[in-house]
Amino acid sequence: MFFKKIFLLFSIIVFNFSFAQKKRKVDTVYVYEKVVVYDTVYVEKSIPLKSANLQLPSLEIKEKEITDLSPKSIDKKELEKRIKKLSNKNFRYGIQAGIGLKNTNWTENISEKKQQFGENLGIWVSRNVFTPQLSLLLSANVFYWHSTFDLDANKEDTAFNGFYFTQDRQPLLFQRFNNKHFEYVLQLKALYEWKKFRPFVGFLVNKNTYKMQFLVPENAVLNKLDDFKSDQINFGFSLGLQYRIFSRFLIDLEYQHYKINNFTLKNKSFDFDIFKTNNTFAESKISLGISYLISKP
Repeated sequence: MFFKKIFLLFSIIVFNFSFAQKKRKVDTVYVYEKVVVYDTVYVEKSIPLKSANLQLPSLEIKEKEITDLSPKSIDKKELEKRIKKLSNKNFRYGIQAGIGLKNTNWTENISEKKQQFGENLGIWVSRNVFTPQLSLLLSANVFYWHSTFDLDANKEDTAFNGFYFTQDRQPLLFQRFNNKHFEYVLQLKALYEWKKFRPFVGFLVNKNTYKMQFLVPENAVLNKLDDFKSDQINFGFSLGLQYRIFSRFLIDLEYQHYKINNFTLKNKSFDFDIFKTNNTFAESKISLGISYLISKP
């Protein structure tokens, strides 16, 4: 009886185990991998920084020096002058004063003194062209020439004494004449600077103001003193040399030559030419002067 119960229990257990094995199913396990992609975004913005209270010393130029980079030796002063000229493109201007001697061929027969002494004052303006060494200079000068003779018909018998006649046959009686006069010169020069020397050549326009006095008719009577003056424009050339003694001072040595064509003495009321037989003369002068540069060198 006991064995029957045990057998029955064992059978039930086996049966239940077998049934359980038949009903069991295989589980499917799914494994998912999650992939996340992150985009990196950069944002640039100013970041306020706190001052560290740094104190920097002010910059000062302790020494200026031109370094010789070429194998050849270079004059530093000359190089500094060239640098100044390259940087200075403005006009330069100044004044001039001097003395001179003048020679006129038409006075050779009436004066023992061949040279005429005079003084001059002038102004000038210049500017570099093409290269720093080459410059053009425009000057305007006034000369005053002192007399080397004095002719007075009332005191002596001169080469000009006597009557003269105008184109319309009016009589003129010579009174007096001397060769003191003013001279006005406008000149354009080309200068080339080499170290302290500045040779130049120029073209000039000249006007002399000679004056001669005559007795002229008034109301058909020869009793009025009147002046006859030269009024023509002459052209010529000049040669010379300047030498720089200081940064603002230069010494000038100059030679000028020009011709006086159709030399006449004019008066508003009379048409008269006392030098009609020989009305072409040459004048030359040499002058020594000093120039002062007003603008910055």
